[in-house]
Amino acid sequence: MALLQILKDGDELLRKTSRPVEEITPRITTLLDDMVETMREANGCGLAAPQVGVLRRVVVVECSPGKVYELINPVIVATKGKQNEIEGCLSIPGKNGITERPMYVTVEALDRNGKKKRYKGEGLLARAFCHEIDHLDGILFTDKALHMLTPEELKEYYEEE
Repeated sequence: MALLQILKDGDELLRKTSRPVEEITPRITTLLDDMVETMREANGCGLAAPQVGVLRRVVVVECSPGKVYELINPVIVATKGKQNEIEGCLSIPGKNGITERPMYVTVEALDRNGKKKRYKGEGLLARAFCHEIDHLDGILFTDKALHMLTPEELKEYYEEE
């Protein structure tokens, strides 16, 4: 496995639409492994392939230690409710904002073996699924932020928890 470089805001690849994965090859499974390692090393809870310079519809999410979701060609098929919560991004370090996301989502995707699976997410997991899938279409959380937080607001937010 290898650590990959995470692209930062301003890199034009982050604004491009990713192509579907037509065939799950060893290259794709290696990408999944490397993305998980990179996400963990960066202390993130999700990472999309465009963030590491690969324009493929591949996402990894890990909101709970050891519970990794590897999503190939993910599609959100259902949403319910809404939540307005703080969000950040490994590609936009040092910036956080409040975004509105669904409270519940259902995602269909292929796993690393090419099997179609359905995943349900609630709260943080739902937000992470939406955030990472947005990356596949060149959308950043700052595009959806209702309010970007100042450093003081961020500090207050964490003091309240």
